Order: sequence, then C-alpha cells, then structure tokens
Amino acid sequence: MNLPATAAIYRFEMARWRRTMLQSVVSPVIATSLYFVVFGAAIGSRITQIEGVPYGAFIVPGLVMLTLLTQSVANASFGIYFPRFTGTIYELLSAPISYREIVVGYVGAAATKSIILGLIILATAWLFVPLRIAHPASSSASGPTVSRSCSSCRSSSSRR
Repeated sequence: MNLPATAAIYRFEMARWRRTMLQSVVSPVIATSLYFVVFGAAIGSRITQIEGVPYGAFIVPGLVMLTLLTQSVANASFGIYFPRFTGTIYELLSAPISYREIVVGYVGAAATKSIILGLIILATAWLFVPLRIAHPASSSASGPTVSRSCSSCRSSSSRR
C-alpha cells in the first residue's frame, strides 16, 4: 500500500474541510440546533418523558445520526465529484496510486470529518438538554450492529 499517497489525499481532504468550515461544520450545527429548538418546544412540551428518558435527550441520538449520515455522504461525494467537475480528477487518476488507496484516503477523511462533527453536535446538544451516555465504550462498538439489525428488520418487514 502506498501510504504517502493515501496520506496526501487524506491531508488534502482535511485541508479542504478546514477551508470550508462555515458550510462543513457551522451550517450542520446550526441546523441541528434548530431541530432541537423546534422539536423541543413544539413536541417536548407535550411529551415530557419516554420510558423515563426526557424527550430532549431522547431525540439527541436521532438528530446526531441524521446530521452525520447526510454530512458524511455530502462531504465524501463532494470531495470526489468536484475534482471531476473541474477536470482535476485526471491528475489523481494518472498518479501511481491504486483505486483502493484513493478510496482509503477519501473514506478515511470522510470518517474523520464525521466523527469530529458528531462530537461537536453532541457538545452542542449538551447546551439544550442534560445528557447522560450510559455505556460510552460499548456505544461505538454496537452502532454498526444496531444499524445492520435495524436494516434487516426493515427489509424483512417490507417484504410482508
């Protein structure tokens, strides 16, 4: 594996993300904050708790995942599409680097950006509602399992 080339793609994508901080970080944080305000005020006044969890704390994981999924796809696809649009993708494709290494560089940068954005949104959520993460070590490991099991439940229920 050509680690210097993969690291160069990773660093380039992270530098692009820092240059576009307003649209890459500030905009999703403000949008998620508006969701907290709207859902917290409109629905939170009618639903106080769900199985012992305050409504504001109940919607935090869903809003964090909503933002992370949309932003990770948008950031990763924009990083690949925009060079294609401007014609600079040919420089990358003509470099002595395999497609696997290109994908690792782009996906690694997208994952890093998503983790940072998720932590910022979680910190912002603490400004609105008191949060308590019950099992912080196991929550990161169980995330993919939960999403896989939920997607299999959805696909099996849609076949009926």
